[in-house]
Amino acid sequence: MASLFLSRLPSEARQKLIQSLHSAQKSNCFICEQPIDLVAQKDAIDIDHVVPLKVGGKDDPANFALAHASCNRSKQASNLEVARILSRFSQLKDKLALENRSPNLGDLLMQAGGKSYTLGFSLADDALTYSFSEMGDNTLKTLPVYVDELSGFRYFFAKLPIQYLAHDSHINPRSIGSNISKLVEEFFNKRPQLHVPLGWIKSEGSRSAIHIFDGQHKAAAQIMLGAKALPVRVFIDPDPDTLITTNTNAGTTLKQVAFDKSVQRHLGNSLYQERLQRYQTATSRKEDDLAFSERDLINHFKGQSKEIKRYILDAVRNGVTSDAENKLISFVDMSGRGTDHPLSYSTIEKTFYSFFIYQEVLETPISYLMEEGENPREIERSQIVRLMNLIAETLYIDKFDDSVGTDKIEAKLRKGETFSHDHLRAYRLSKEEIVYNWLQYMSQIARQYFIMQGMPDPKERLFQCRFPEPVWDNMRKFLTSLSELPVWVNTDLSDSVFGGKQNNNFWKTIFETGKTPQGMQVLSKPINLIDMIK
Repeated sequence: MASLFLSRLPSEARQKLIQSLHSAQKSNCFICEQPIDLVAQKDAIDIDHVVPLKVGGKDDPANFALAHASCNRSKQASNLEVARILSRFSQLKDKLALENRSPNLGDLLMQAGGKSYTLGFSLADDALTYSFSEMGDNTLKTLPVYVDELSGFRYFFAKLPIQYLAHDSHINPRSIGSNISKLVEEFFNKRPQLHVPLGWIKSEGSRSAIHIFDGQHKAAAQIMLGAKALPVRVFIDPDPDTLITTNTNAGTTLKQVAFDKSVQRHLGNSLYQERLQRYQTATSRKEDDLAFSERDLINHFKGQSKEIKRYILDAVRNGVTSDAENKLISFVDMSGRGTDHPLSYSTIEKTFYSFFIYQEVLETPISYLMEEGENPREIERSQIVRLMNLIAETLYIDKFDDSVGTDKIEAKLRKGETFSHDHLRAYRLSKEEIVYNWLQYMSQIARQYFIMQGMPDPKERLFQCRFPEPVWDNMRKFLTSLSELPVWVNTDLSDSVFGGKQNNNFWKTIFETGKTPQGMQVLSKPINLIDMIK
C-alpha cells in the first residue's frame, strides 16, 4: 500500500529521512543487511513500511526502513522483519550450496549460537534431575519421567536452551524446506503451532547430548525468530531402529510429511546399516565381519523380505548420491522439480538407478572381493559415479548456467529471448523423457563391447562388470556426438517438439526414425551408434 506520508514529503525532507534511516541502520539494508551506498545506489533504494499498513502498521517515520530496491521487491514476506529473517536463511542456503547441501536444524542452531552442550543429569525410576551448569545455572531441577504406553519408551518434557540441542541427521536427514517461510510468519504473528519437537537422550553415564529427530521445521522457525529455548519431549534410551522406521513410515506409507525421495533413500540406508548391526550381533560377529550375503539378511529377518530388499537398494542409491566424487549431483534438484538445476532427483531414480543398479539381492558375501577392489556392489557404485561424472563434464560443467536455470525456457524462446547454445543443449538433453532414451544407448554401448569380446551379455548386472577404457571412450564419443546434433539448439522447435512434456516413446521414435510419431522430421537421420562413436 502506497505511503501518503512519503508522497507528501518534500524532496529535501525525504533526503533527510533517508540519511536518518541510513544512520540508524548502520548504513545497511534492512532486509539483506548488506551495505547501502547512498551515492552509488541512490536510484536503487526503497523506503518501505516495516509493518505493512494493511495489518495496522503506522504511516510515519517510526515504521519506515531503508532497503535495496531489489531486496524490497523480491522479499519473501510483506513484513520487513520477517523478510530480513528469511533473507538470512537464503544467505545460509547460498553458503551451504557450495558444499552441495541445504541447511538443516543443526546449521540453524549453530547460526543462533547453539553450543551442543551435553546435559548433566541423574535418573531415578520416575524422575530426572538436571542442571544447566555449562551456562552458569547450577540450580537442580527435577522432572517426572513417564512411560509411553504403546512403545514402552521412557520420556520427559522440558524447556531446554538451544545450547543443549543438536540435530539428529541419522534419524532425520531432512533439510529445511521452503515451507519454513510460512511457519516463520505463523510464529511471528503469535499463532503457536501445537507440535513439540521430539528428541532422545542416553542414560549411560551422567552426561548426554539431546538429539532432535522430529519437528525440526517448527523448531527451526522458532529459532530463526530468536527463541533461545524450546519445549521438547525427550525419550530416554529409545530403540534407534524403531525411531528410524517410524520416521521413514511417516514420510512414505503414512504420508504424514512430504519426504523427498532422496531423504527416503538416506533413511533406507540408515535402516540397512541398523539391520547389518543387528544381524552381526545375533550371529556373534565382529563389527568388521561382513562375510554374509544380502540374501542371508533377508533370510534372517523373516517377514521383512520386501523391506530389507528396499533398504539394500536404498543403500546403493544413497552411496552413489552421497559419493564425494560425484560431479553430476551439483546439477540435480534433490527436493522435487525446481528451476535452478537441469535434472531432478526423480529423473535420476527413474533412469540411472533404475537402469544400472542391479535390482535383485546378491548371494555372495557383502565383503566378497572387497580387498581386491572387485566387490560387485562397489564396482556398480563406482562405475555409476564415473558415468555421471562423464555426463557432467560433457554436458554441464562450465556449460549449464545456474543463474539462468530452467524456468520457462521454451516460452522465453518463443518470445524472442536468447540463451547460449551450451545452456540450451544441457537443458533440453536433461528432460526426463529424453534422458530415458539416450542413457539406454550408453548401456547398449557397454553391453555390445562384452558381446563382441565373446562374453555373455551382462544384462541387468552390467555395471557390476568392470568396464575397460575403450568402453568409456566410446560412451564419451557417443555423448559428444549426441550433444552436437542441431536439434538441441534449434529454437524453431520450441513450439512443437519441445513445446510440452512428451512421453518416452515419443523420443524413442525420434531417435529410431528421425521423425516424430506424427511424421515431423526432427533429426536428419536415425541414431546410429557405430557412426556416433567413430
